[in-house]
Amino acid sequence: MTTTPERPDRWPADDFITTEELVRRQGVQPIDTVDDLAAAEDPFESDDEYEDFLADLYATRRADIR
Repeated sequence: MTTTPERPDRWPADDFITTEELVRRQGVQPIDTVDDLAAAEDPFESDDEYEDFLADLYATRRADIR
């Protein structure tokens, strides 16, 4: 038998931080274009390394399908 650990009904009042405050603290800036999301350098050294990564990713995702 498992039990759910007890949790407080409310988070502590001093634990709440607004989104605006998090943005300010972390220095987050809006993106101007989708290109801003692209990596500055190609994370893969070769096409073969990229294909190996994808093959492993797809195999991992399918491993739990029954």
